[in-house]
Amino acid sequence: MDGEFATNTDPTDRWSLVVPLKPLPLAKSRLAGVAGDALRPRLALAFAQDTVAAALACPAVLNVAVVTDDPTAAAELAALGARIVPDAPAAGLNAALAHGARAVRAARPGAPVAALNADLPALRPGELARVLDAAAEFPRAFLADAAEIGTTLLAASPNSELGPAFGGPSRSRHLSSGAVEIVLAEVDSVRRDVDTGDDLLVAAALGLGPYTARRYAAFGQLPAARPGH
Repeated sequence: MDGEFATNTDPTDRWSLVVPLKPLPLAKSRLAGVAGDALRPRLALAFAQDTVAAALACPAVLNVAVVTDDPTAAAELAALGARIVPDAPAAGLNAALAHGARAVRAARPGAPVAALNADLPALRPGELARVLDAAAEFPRAFLADAAEIGTTLLAASPNSELGPAFGGPSRSRHLSSGAVEIVLAEVDSVRRDVDTGDDLLVAAALGLGPYTARRYAAFGQLPAARPGH
């Protein structure tokens, strides 16, 4: 599963994305109250599947590397076309992202790289493309989450280090680090990460991807999967 990217011969500046994912038994702990410990890890995997599938369908994206040590998630996401990078540092989210970015650039030195949250179950490829196109104008840029406290995407141009500072109030940390905030209308699916039951309801209103929609049926309120999936 720890495959290698092919030597890059792509003449375009399409993005390589790095998606971090905790071991599923530890993921999405704040959903335990509404989903229970049996459904919660399944939802975490479904969120990641919809995120990776939408990212790979984005015309601005060349490939996706998922940093995880979870064997089930690794198998499922590799089957979608992601490269699996073991979390060798095992030192938390930002260390995992920096490690993933190094792995990407070891195979593709000129890659523009972006870190993307794994919990974007309503992600739309076209909206992600708009965000990445905006990010390409700057050495480093980020998109704040819907609460305008955290970050869902951090991008770095080929000559810039990613410098991730995710977790908690990461919007202010990324601003302080010199990254430019991307301000765009109608990219709600890229900003809507899911940590709580209320977040999931909002994501459902946007239109869940097919993997999460199937899991969401356990709540008894199954929204229609968005068209085209």
